[in-house]
Amino acid sequence: MNNIKLIELISHGDNRGSLIALEKEHNVPFDIKRVYYIYDTKRGVPRGFHAHEDLEQMLICVSGSCKIKVDNGKEQEVYELNTPEQALYIGKMIWREMYDFSQGCVLMVIASQYYNPKEYIRDYNKFIEIVNGGG
Repeated sequence: MNNIKLIELISHGDNRGSLIALEKEHNVPFDIKRVYYIYDTKRGVPRGFHAHEDLEQMLICVSGSCKIKVDNGKEQEVYELNTPEQALYIGKMIWREMYDFSQGCVLMVIASQYYNPKEYIRDYNKFIEIVNGGG
């Protein structure tokens, strides 16, 4: 599926622990404008249910695990994030749903734009209309 890919992150570690660096043009394919994380999620309560018109993101499950369903309007795929050594890149105009959060899950999101509620598409039917050329 275009606009979606798993990115392997290089972990550096020794007997003191591990470290992963995130760097523009190295393993982050966009300028970083915002970083946030989702935590203390409730069992059985999904999140997301939106697409972005002009935003790219990388999702990294830094602790625990969760599933991400992505949809480009024609096909859908599900990714399980369960290691901090892997990021899911989601490009523009991809519907996303996050669910099945494990206890203690922390999902970090790196974004290419500052928060702008006007560029969210929160209605799935409107999303389908736009990606199929009707919007």
